[in-house]
Amino acid sequence: MERIYTIPLREVFDAPRPRRANKAVRLIRAYVAKHTKAEVVKIDASLNEAVWEHSREKPPRKVKVKVVTEEGVAVASLVEE
Repeated sequence: MERIYTIPLREVFDAPRPRRANKAVRLIRAYVAKHTKAEVVKIDASLNEAVWEHSREKPPRKVKVKVVTEEGVAVASLVEE
């Protein structure tokens, strides 16, 4: 199954500056796991690069993600616009 989600990352900005990108990746994993009921969540390199693009202190406010789920494994990648 394939779906597109816009994941809000506003919670990330409550964290200390040096930990924001790390928290954003954890938040994306948790969001995808919750919405797809997948046991394993994999993050594509394009999505990881988008989160880390402006250093660890300034991740994006929201991310548009395409999630493909197959047999308990969800793969999240960045949507190309």
